[in-house]
Amino acid sequence: MKIALDPNMFRFTPLLELPKLVAELGYEWIELSPREDVLPFFRHPRIDDDTLRRFRRELDAAGVGISSVLPLYRWSGPDEEEREAAVRYWKRAIEITSLLGVDAMVSEFNGRPEDSSRSEGKFFKSMEELLPIFEREGISLRLEPHPDDFVEDGHVAVDMIRGLNSPNAQFLYCAPHTFHMGDDAPGIIRHAGELLTHVHLADSFDHTASSGLRYIVNPPGSPVRVHQHLDIGQGEVDWDELFGALRDNGFDGTMTVAVFAWEDRARESSVFMRKKTAEYLARW
Repeated sequence: MKIALDPNMFRFTPLLELPKLVAELGYEWIELSPREDVLPFFRHPRIDDDTLRRFRRELDAAGVGISSVLPLYRWSGPDEEEREAAVRYWKRAIEITSLLGVDAMVSEFNGRPEDSSRSEGKFFKSMEELLPIFEREGISLRLEPHPDDFVEDGHVAVDMIRGLNSPNAQFLYCAPHTFHMGDDAPGIIRHAGELLTHVHLADSFDHTASSGLRYIVNPPGSPVRVHQHLDIGQGEVDWDELFGALRDNGFDGTMTVAVFAWEDRARESSVFMRKKTAEYLARW
């Protein structure tokens, strides 16, 4: 099993200094998430091959590997010009992943929940073009339903991935999205079975609690999605239940610490999450 760090809270650390920092925090793996000088959100990758080679040398020197690469693009439309651009960005992101010697990518369904059927069509159109590239490069694509995607429910997401009918298409369970996915971690994990190869670790509050009044949004009925990426124990995710379900499912993939809430104490949070994750795994 790989325990990785999403270094979002350290995204202003120069790229070539990042491996050493991650090693100091006690991690052996990085999930390379969006940052302006590598994979900016919704735009073409910025990094060139020479910088990639230098980054690999720094990774080797620090004894740190890249577990997965996480790009975010609007590949599910519904705007066709934007979708076509996203596919182009994906192709370069896949090339970057291959050049780094990494065999896993992580992303979200994207699209629009208020236009889900059209977004689904755009998603499958993009996948028809991209899946053969993933398969040719030997890279797995691990997808998560995200709040405000055209797919938000965990069970539906598993079925969507299964419908892609490719061994390279897999499922990611994101713990801080638990309450948007249906608040059914054991059921979703069982439903995913061997499709589940990746987990994101962070805590969150149940936005549906107190008769839906945990968060009050004005004007009422605004289509917002609220969640957090907190340290374990700071929210309401049932961690005993979650880790128990993963154990019962025979999970042996990648767990990525994905806390974003504490940039003012990013080092302390990252170290705490590494130790807390180890504590739960020790119970297996």
